[in-house]
Amino acid sequence: MPSDPKFAKIRAVLDARRSQHLYRRTLLADSPQQPHMTINGQAMLTFCSNDYLGLANHPDVIRAFQQAANTYGVGSGAAHLVNGHSRPHQQLEEALAAFTGRDSALLFSTGYMANLGVANALLTSRHDVIYQDRLNHASLVDAGLLSGAKRVRYAHNDTTQLQVRLQAQTDPSVTQLIVTDGVFSMDGDVAPVTDLARVAQAHQAWLMVDDAHGFGVLGKTGAGLLEAHGLDQDSVPILMATLGKALGTAGAFVAGSRDLIEYLKQSARTWIYTTAQPPAVAAATLASLQLLETESWRREHLHDLIQQFRHGAAQLGLPLMPSDTAIQPLLIGSSEQTLALSQQLAQRGLLVTAIRPPTVPANTARLRITLSAAHSTADVERLLDALQQIHPTVPTTP
Repeated sequence: MPSDPKFAKIRAVLDARRSQHLYRRTLLADSPQQPHMTINGQAMLTFCSNDYLGLANHPDVIRAFQQAANTYGVGSGAAHLVNGHSRPHQQLEEALAAFTGRDSALLFSTGYMANLGVANALLTSRHDVIYQDRLNHASLVDAGLLSGAKRVRYAHNDTTQLQVRLQAQTDPSVTQLIVTDGVFSMDGDVAPVTDLARVAQAHQAWLMVDDAHGFGVLGKTGAGLLEAHGLDQDSVPILMATLGKALGTAGAFVAGSRDLIEYLKQSARTWIYTTAQPPAVAAATLASLQLLETESWRREHLHDLIQQFRHGAAQLGLPLMPSDTAIQPLLIGSSEQTLALSQQLAQRGLLVTAIRPPTVPANTARLRITLSAAHSTADVERLLDALQQIHPTVPTTP
């Protein structure tokens, strides 16, 4: 039905995306999630996965998944409050709570659903207020939009501006929720969580940290950004983290006080009204968590790779953004040029994603390089060599 007028608008949007070098395409993988993959039928060394500890294809994790599937089947069949809550779910929630030093934890099918569920459960009036860092992840932004509460944004990591905006709210009956990424997914820098905790406590506001990209990687034991800064559940009442990144499986969890988690069980619609994740995924995640706790060398090796890459990039004069995490963005600016550079790397057998608007602000397109404990020092050297080859086309300033 090419003449159907209903399709005219979406065709125009697609045409505009193509002309602006913003069109996105899926890649077809024929191999497990690991640095060396087969993508679109070609062997590629990848630097775009969030599998930070290299656990997505670990034999112990696979074995735990298989054994649980043999026992519990593939699907959970129902929501947690019906009969979909299995023993692996319960064991994983208890283990996550203990590992993060919180009273309780609650599993969600995705991080997106966790963020929406928390915001909509806590913000029950259009007079309530949600405060957002301007670079927050789309799931946090949408959580605020869908909650119906008043939305207030503050400049990236600017706690002084946040405090001014909190002071403008004088009604003590209004619920105030501050939400922030822990590690910002497109920049790789971290939130000033200690200052945020102080500001939140001073204004009796909830503080929620989405530590999707810090959990498993940061902190003495890998418990994340809050552990790295010594912040307990009194300082940061709501911790959310995903399981599909450093732990290599799927899903997410919210951890906090017993009362908070019980409240979410009664009120978080994205938890109540959805089928529970497969029990085998929960069992696999429990195996991943055990590896995280016992194999600290993974975090240490990842840290060494980050230092190796940043040192090499500095020698080449590459415009890296300031980040000490596994996310190492190479700021280009132009969407067209960023896409061209990504394609040049692909021609050399390296997969590095071109991140363009609207994922990032206009004129800040970048190559988002992510490192994993599964990478070798030789892998990083190969990436640096490839970047050196295309260096004349890489701007030395943003």
